Amino acid sequence: MQRILSYMRKAIEEYKMIEENDKIGVCLSGGKDSITMLHAFKSLQRFYPKKFEIIAISINPGFEFFDINLLQKTCDNLEVPLFIENSNAKEIVFDIRKEKNPCSLCANLRRGVINSIAIREGCNKIAIGHNQDDVLETFLLNLFYTGSIHTFSPVSYMDRSKITLIRPLIYTPEKETKRFVKKNNLEIMPKVCPMDGTSKREDMKNFIFSFSKNIPMLRANLFGAIQRNLPDWKIN
Repeated sequence: MQRILSYMRKAIEEYKMIEENDKIGVCLSGGKDSITMLHAFKSLQRFYPKKFEIIAISINPGFEFFDINLLQKTCDNLEVPLFIENSNAKEIVFDIRKEKNPCSLCANLRRGVINSIAIREGCNKIAIGHNQDDVLETFLLNLFYTGSIHTFSPVSYMDRSKITLIRPLIYTPEKETKRFVKKNNLEIMPKVCPMDGTSKREDMKNFIFSFSKNIPMLRANLFGAIQRNLPDWKIN
C-alpha cells in the first residue's frame, strides 16, 4: 500500500485533486485498478490533512459475469457506501448498434449514469482509475489514429454537471496495481467485456511493451513529453 499511496499522493498534490470537505464518488468496476484505488482512498482518509468523504459508484453494463456480490463485499469490508445502477450499455452497443469499435460509445453511456449517481448523492468529484499505462496508450491511440497530440487530463471540470473528474492513479504503473492485488490476495472481477484483449488499446499496450525492450526509457520519455507539452498536464 505504501508504494500505491506514494504514487497516488504525488498525483493528488501536484494536480490539487482533493480539497477540504470534498465528497468523491470512486468509480468501482471491480478490476484491479479500481479495487486498488478504493483501498488507497480509504487508507489516505486516515492521515491526509484535508478531510474528504468517499462513496463507491458502479455500473452494471449487463454482461453475464458482472459480479455485484464481489463489489458489495469489497465495499462492506472497507466500510464504504456502494451505489450500483443497471445500464443497458451492452444491449445498445453490442446487440442493437453492433459497434465494431465500441469502447468510446460504451464509455460515454457509463459516464452519463455515473454523473447522475454522483449528482444525486451530493458528490462534487468523481475519481476514475486510469493508471499510467492508460495515459500512454491513450496518447498513442490519438497520435496514430486521429493525428492529434492528446490524452485525458489529470483533472477535468464538467460544466454541465458541475463535477470535477480526477485521476489519482496517473503516476501508478499498471504492474503496481497488479502487484497490490496479488500481494493482498484481493478478489477482482474477471474481464466481462468481449472486446478485452482485442481492442486497439491492446495493440498500443503491446506496442509499448515491444519497443521498451530496446528503448528502456520509452515510458518515461513519453510521459515526460505529455507533461511538458500538453497544457492540462503542466504542473504549476
